[in-house]
Amino acid sequence: MTLTTIDPTAALVVIDLQKGIVSAHTDDPVVAAVKQATHLTAEFRRHGLPVVLVNVTGRAPGRTEAGRSGSNAVPPAGWADLIDELDVRPTDHLITKRRRSAFHDTGLDTLLRDLGVTQIVLAGISTSAGVESTARSASDYGYHVVLATDAMTDPDTDAHRHSVERVFPKLGETATGAEVIDMVEATR
Repeated sequence: MTLTTIDPTAALVVIDLQKGIVSAHTDDPVVAAVKQATHLTAEFRRHGLPVVLVNVTGRAPGRTEAGRSGSNAVPPAGWADLIDELDVRPTDHLITKRRRSAFHDTGLDTLLRDLGVTQIVLAGISTSAGVESTARSASDYGYHVVLATDAMTDPDTDAHRHSVERVFPKLGETATGAEVIDMVEATR
C-alpha cells in the first residue's frame, strides 16, 4: 500500500547506520540509502518530529546456519558509532539494540508512547533483517508503519526486493523518502 497520510506525531526510526556496518558496504545502493536516510533525518528535525537513531551491538545467542563466522570476535573500536552523515543532535533519541528488532528489550515502545507517536517511518540497513524485524514489531505494537524504501538497503539484493515487494505491504505503507517528505510538508 502506498503512503496515504502522515500522523500528527510520526517518528523517523533509522536502523543500524553505524560505522562498522556502513563502511563494510560502500556500494551504490548503500550510498544512495544513506543519502536518503540522512535527508529524512534533517527534514523530520526541521518539522519538529522525533528522530530515533538505532545502532546494534550484539546478536541473538541462538544457533543459525548463516552469518555466524567469527561471532565471538570483539568488533573494533567505533564499530557501533553512528555514521557522521547522520549529524546526531541533542534532540535525537538514541537506542542501542542487541537483537534484530529495535523494539526487543530496548525501551523503544515506551519512548515512542511517551512522545505520543502513533506512526513510524523506517529507514536503514539491512532491509531484510533489522528494518524488517523492527517493522514487524512496530506492526505488532499497533503503530502505523511507513517504509521509506529508497532510504534502506540490504547486502543481498534479492532479500531487499523480497522484503519491499512481498513483506512490507503486509506490515504498512511504502513510499520513497521524497514522498514521505512531501506528505510531511503537506500536513505540517
